[in-house]
Amino acid sequence: MLKEITKDAENRMKSALLSLEEDLTAIRTGRATPALVEKLPIDYYGAPTPLLQLASISVPEARALLIKPFDPSTIKTIERSILASELGLTPNNDGKSIRLNLPPLTEERRRELVKVVNNRLEECRVAIRNVRRDLIKDLRDFEKEKMISKDDLETGEQDLQKLTDLMIDEIELIGKRKESEIMEI
Repeated sequence: MLKEITKDAENRMKSALLSLEEDLTAIRTGRATPALVEKLPIDYYGAPTPLLQLASISVPEARALLIKPFDPSTIKTIERSILASELGLTPNNDGKSIRLNLPPLTEERRRELVKVVNNRLEECRVAIRNVRRDLIKDLRDFEKEKMISKDDLETGEQDLQKLTDLMIDEIELIGKRKESEIMEI
């Protein structure tokens, strides 16, 4: 039973880490990457659809993105969504495709992005601690119902704490890597 709980905790914590990494790929650094706009929701016939499903996204230059919609009639909608997003980019439309030029980040904008990254890191830490809290509560309930012994409860709590510490360290590494990416000129 303890192994199942530890495995469940590990799976839930890893999914929180994956979610964090996906979130961070959408935060702009100095380089252009399709991940910046891939998940951008576009209102496609009344349904929010990720841009990735409506267009091909390429990187023709280090600081530019080229978006070629599969359906040319969606260009205006895609353009409006990019303008409304928090990317702070202005799309250039030539009738067939949209070009996004990424200006160099100012020092002030870099610091704002680092704050956004730190907020996302904290949200992930909280999610991981919540998983730990929920599973420790389950362990204590099992102990009250005499399904596990007091020793098993303590061992389980220690295992969950070790796993939590490991995941928090991983979050710190991810955060440092993203921060250095943002601050790189």
